[in-house]
Amino acid sequence: MRYQIIPVTAFQQNCSLVWDEQTLRGALVDPGGDEERLLAAAQQAGVTLEKVLLTHGHIDHAGAARTLADRLGIPLEGPQEEDAFWLQKLPDQAEMFGFPPTAAFLPDRWLHDGEHVMVGTLALEVIHCPGHTPGHVVFYQREAQLAFVGDVLFRGSIGRSDFPRGDHDTLIASIRRRLFPLGDAVTFVPGHGPTSTLGRERLSNPYVAD
Repeated sequence: MRYQIIPVTAFQQNCSLVWDEQTLRGALVDPGGDEERLLAAAQQAGVTLEKVLLTHGHIDHAGAARTLADRLGIPLEGPQEEDAFWLQKLPDQAEMFGFPPTAAFLPDRWLHDGEHVMVGTLALEVIHCPGHTPGHVVFYQREAQLAFVGDVLFRGSIGRSDFPRGDHDTLIASIRRRLFPLGDAVTFVPGHGPTSTLGRERLSNPYVAD
């Protein structure tokens, strides 16, 4: 499995281009904006995009998702359906945070805990990790020991839980009970900032360390 982190929008949100080296089929995880830049990155890598994946419904992660999916004629998958209200509020989010006008949308497929999404021949496991938003999901590729965690966990920090239907205790439980058991060796790509490992955060993150 290969991946490239492409920060997008004024929020410097980590959109990830992920692909299967065998087939050069790929996906964009959380394309919050800068559509042309993302398409150029895929073209430069020789990757044929076959789906768009969303961890949650905040504008900096989802702003360009529907436009890209429709433009390329590919499915948009995720998050879990409890984030439907966030996707319906995308026009308000765009206006509030200075994004280009963004229409509300629903994905082509809601995702649920324990399901898989395929990228080429690669299976990404879906892990429901609420707390930042109620329908937040994480994508985990077991063979690569790699997880795309959106705004659940960061290097040295955790996601905000003060948005509507966020919950701090639920977020902490998601990290400790759903992410940390994946193993210390797992590298994760957060929604913002540098990558880290679950082991590093379990030992030193002031919010969730043992």
